Amino acid sequence: MLPNVTGAASAPAPAEAVAPLMRGITVLRRLTEADGTLSPSGLEKATGLARSTVDRITATLARMGYVRLDGRDAVLAPRLMELGNAYLAAIRLPRLLDAHADALADELDESVSLAVGDRDGVRFIHQATRRRAMSLSFRIGDLLPAERTAPGPLFATEWEPANWARWRARRTADPEGHGFPAVPPRGGAYDDFEDRTARAGAQGWALDDQLIEPGLVAVSVPVRDPRTGRVACVASVVSHTSRHTAESLRSTLLPRLRATVAEMERELRGPAGAASTVRGGTSGTSRVSAPSSPSGLAAWTGASKQELGREFIESLARGLTVITSFGEGRAELTLTEVAQATGLARATARRALITLEHLGYVESYDRVFRLTPRVLGLGFPPLSMLPLPRIAAPHLAELSARVHESASLAILTGGGDEVQYTARVATSRIMSVNITLGTRLPAYATSLGRVMLADLLPEVSLPERLIRLTPHTVTDRRELLAVLERVRAAGYALVDGELEEGLRSIAVPVRERGGRVVAAVNVAMHSSRRSVEECVAEVLPELRDAVGRIEGELGVAGMFRRVPGV
Repeated sequence: MLPNVTGAASAPAPAEAVAPLMRGITVLRRLTEADGTLSPSGLEKATGLARSTVDRITATLARMGYVRLDGRDAVLAPRLMELGNAYLAAIRLPRLLDAHADALADELDESVSLAVGDRDGVRFIHQATRRRAMSLSFRIGDLLPAERTAPGPLFATEWEPANWARWRARRTADPEGHGFPAVPPRGGAYDDFEDRTARAGAQGWALDDQLIEPGLVAVSVPVRDPRTGRVACVASVVSHTSRHTAESLRSTLLPRLRATVAEMERELRGPAGAASTVRGGTSGTSRVSAPSSPSGLAAWTGASKQELGREFIESLARGLTVITSFGEGRAELTLTEVAQATGLARATARRALITLEHLGYVESYDRVFRLTPRVLGLGFPPLSMLPLPRIAAPHLAELSARVHESASLAILTGGGDEVQYTARVATSRIMSVNITLGTRLPAYATSLGRVMLADLLPEVSLPERLIRLTPHTVTDRRELLAVLERVRAAGYALVDGELEEGLRSIAVPVRERGGRVVAAVNVAMHSSRRSVEECVAEVLPELRDAVGRIEGELGVAGMFRRVPGV
């Protein structure tokens, strides 16, 4: 078990703390530390909880859509990212500044990150990475020790004596940094951290010269809140010693980084950033199962309790719902506002807030509560790396099991002429559709391709020559465009024997948050097993349900990051 590196919850729990909520958060933390997957026995060992307690907690989290029970393992699900999304939406920094970081990364051809302070550590809230054989990136939500980063000294310039005392205590208890699994443990003293902090305060920037690991260098500049003058976040350019030395980062890239930070600070002063004080770290949306509306929450928890009995822990579900009451325009809430947003009784909301504050996920002042960066530690780092095929995979498996046919996910290739299979679940039949991952097929003759091409109308680009693959293949351009118009209107495509004799498939598009089609899912079968009418009546509803679940998780996962494979 990793040490408590941030110092949160080191004091005894308050008498009013909700014990099931504390235990549930412990399970989520241990799953996060295990990169998202643990067996029940592994969770029992990692948490010190009884097996029956672990089973009840995972059953509740599964009901909420936060965990998937996959065979013998508990696996974090993308829906859990709504907790971290609540924090990122509340601070508004990613929405306001991401585009500036991305533009700088493109200009410099180097990785650029945004980070906030989390007690005596640093957490990343945005990464703009480069596609290279040797890539440099951390996961959103990863926690790093302040003394081993370039942003750390800049945050430490605002530390109070209590913060320095916490840092020294942590360094004494964990000198090699084993409590920070995002970076390799490293011995050696960091006694110059206070000197580096003093220099950072004097010069307004800081360097990381291979402190995290050999070969990694970074230069950082603080982005200040225009209203308070305090550090809202830190922007960094990260490179490798094969491309830059720490000195060349300072001399070559620092001026451009400073210019971008000035643009970021102007963004924070503008109309979008002026609504309320922008904040980042601390110095010291709808889910699949549970409704986001207060009126529905009580009914949902009651129904869940009735269905699962003692396996459903209402106090855990309600406590986690309190986190999602925060968001954009709701960065700071009173107890009454939290109770109103969640539909919980004031006493219930108060106990949940007391528990979350004790654990370090909420802080309060003047009877106002706000989330802390620590919320990002609840599943966000491993889940932020999930590509679309992995998000879709369990839903494809469920779809295939329900219709007893193969189910696949595909994307449209860059030119738009072909579809490429990126995820697939095949059935165990003597006669089945045999397609492997990576297979490319002509888009115009497949159901997958047609639902994606239909979204591009009227600017859709078709191949110069449409090859007749079977006697049924549509090869007339005008006729194919008419087919695509009908597909677009219907919301699905059914292709019968046009790619291969006897092969029948039906597909539905997958849309990202903005409504753009980014992929498609199909069910394929031999034409003898279902008629066209049966495909529409029996398979299409199941297909649409599966795609709806994929889109729900894709929407949560893609709220503050670009999902790979999209």
